[in-house]
Amino acid sequence: MTSDIRLAFAHPEERAAASASADPRDRISLRDHIVEADIGAFQQERGHKQRLRFDVVVEVRPHPAPVDDDVDRILSYDRITEAIAAELAEERLNLLETLAEKVAERVLDEPQAMRAFVRIEKLDRGPGALGVEIVRSRAAAPLNALGQDGDMTALHPLVAYFDNATIAAADLAARLDALQARGLPVILTVGLPDFPRATTGHKPTQRRIDLLAIEQNAWTLAARDDRCVVVATRTEIDWAMKHGKMIVWAPSKLVLDAVDGPHSREPVALALWLAELTAAERMVVHGDVTLPAGSRVRVERG
Repeated sequence: MTSDIRLAFAHPEERAAASASADPRDRISLRDHIVEADIGAFQQERGHKQRLRFDVVVEVRPHPAPVDDDVDRILSYDRITEAIAAELAEERLNLLETLAEKVAERVLDEPQAMRAFVRIEKLDRGPGALGVEIVRSRAAAPLNALGQDGDMTALHPLVAYFDNATIAAADLAARLDALQARGLPVILTVGLPDFPRATTGHKPTQRRIDLLAIEQNAWTLAARDDRCVVVATRTEIDWAMKHGKMIVWAPSKLVLDAVDGPHSREPVALALWLAELTAAERMVVHGDVTLPAGSRVRVERG
């Protein structure tokens, strides 16, 4: 049995672990939670309760303050069971898919919840269990801008990662043209430069040195094309997107100031974090780089 097939039938806890990003989150889980409900699209299912089994895994952000063994500072398991009970009480549904969507949406309303794996199975429809499984994440709220019709329109940028060979390539301008032609705000990200940098053997200071080195590379890219504007803060990113600027991200301030920022120093992992933070439409990767597993945005090779 291949790993993909095995994971397809694995518990959501295992699937969550397998698809975790380079900066994995904490997880809580609910296993084998069985309730009875009137659900189903077929006539013979109407008016008859049947058993449903729920398995739910929720990835959570760490609490900014110490938990101190206080239940009010965590996402309680009761919140998951309450979400299930509330959706079943809301209305009769035909599809497990609809129920799973509603449960995931309610769970992701919790401030700490970032991604939810929801599996629901019918236990009384045959000799085995029939079910669905979905994965949903809560991306950052997209930026809104005033559209041509006067209405507010959500801006979902295109985040692109350039390795050093792409930055130095003769066709850089053509690549930038192709990104602009997609009609989305463009945010360019880069990796570490090729030149040597200081090493400290001390993780916190090395992280700052690496972030500053990435910013030097960002300025190198900006120097090669007048369309590129180097920005460092979320306010600058939002302003530049609204005004159609081609952005090159200098990551230090945004990464170091973030309460729930990325722990990884890997440049591609930082770019994926930015893509999630800005509710990016997708991320385009240029260069022979390794992509972390479990991306929460669509990723394609440039």
